Amino acid sequence: MNPPNPVKYQQGKAAQRPKNLNLLTIRLPVPALVSILHRASGFVLYLLIPVLLLALQTLLASAAGFEQVKAVFTGWGVKIILLPVLWAFWHHFCAGLRHLAMDFHWGMALKQARLTSKLVLGLSLILTLASMWLIC
Repeated sequence: MNPPNPVKYQQGKAAQRPKNLNLLTIRLPVPALVSILHRASGFVLYLLIPVLLLALQTLLASAAGFEQVKAVFTGWGVKIILLPVLWAFWHHFCAGLRHLAMDFHWGMALKQARLTSKLVLGLSLILTLASMWLIC
């Protein structure tokens, strides 16, 4: 005997909606996009911890180590690689503040959530460009 199909017994339009399982075609709401990018940026920053700690250890070891790290980070290739890393940092920082505010039930309404999500995206972009301007 087959188990009953739960869709068959549902009432209303929910049972008749088509299912879209292609993640590349789903249009996510802005708060969902910010949340996913927050997790992805945190993962990228987590993976970069060993590289950043090695650079910190090298530049604090001696004056020659400082000059070596300075020479690496002044190249344009590294600065171009640094751009998405800076964006990941600033996005994770701004989205983290947004999530912290939401823990206190600030900005939980749909309209406020959309507004704060757009603010996170815009502010992280502005802070990234400002940081790159200071670095270059």
